Amino acid sequence: MKRSEINQIIDNLITFASKNKVYFPKFAGWSVDDFKHAGGEHDEIIDNMLGWDVTDFGRKDFSQYGLATFTFRNGNFNDKKKYPKPYCEKILILEDDQILPMHFHKFKEEDTINRGGGILDIQVYNSTSNEQLDKNSDVHLVKDGQKITLRAGGVVSLEPGESLTTTQRIYHQWHGRKGTGKIMVWEVSSTNDDNVDNRFLEDVPRFSEVEEDEPIKHVLFADYSKLRSK
Repeated sequence: MKRSEINQIIDNLITFASKNKVYFPKFAGWSVDDFKHAGGEHDEIIDNMLGWDVTDFGRKDFSQYGLATFTFRNGNFNDKKKYPKPYCEKILILEDDQILPMHFHKFKEEDTINRGGGILDIQVYNSTSNEQLDKNSDVHLVKDGQKITLRAGGVVSLEPGESLTTTQRIYHQWHGRKGTGKIMVWEVSSTNDDNVDNRFLEDVPRFSEVEEDEPIKHVLFADYSKLRSK
């Protein structure tokens, strides 16, 4: 992805969120220099991947396959003593007709909440022992506190205000229903580490390679290691 595209996507996300009375902490607006010179009191932001993320999953077509997120808070699998927080909170924006590719989480359990905008369709499968789609067994989920059962490949639709609980190793694919508009999704989950927790059905990269065609306006958490090593 081009840096200019990433900068514009996050600008649009901030505008959409503010129209829905959602605001971000001060570090969401930090510059490259702010991150480079942040003291040890800010280690949790860096170590736990708080902040911005934009990915097209290597497809080079963000409008069709992609996701833009901001992580507000998170624990840490690797240092539970220093970071004992057992939960994670994110905002995720899905564009009209955009897809988040089929995947499951090895460790994380999550609630996906439609906080406003369009309709979110979530297709689900159980996973087999060799991490493929189980196309035979029913999928058991909880939608807004109600136990539901779907056939393999079934779709749960979330209108604004509705939520779905997804446990480990349940494959799910998001699709912003075409014609219903951009969706503001909230995720409340157990501790999340995108470096190790995601199993995508297709061999797609979780993080996009970035072409630096203009200066960084919004620092991604994928940028942290490069900025802090200098």
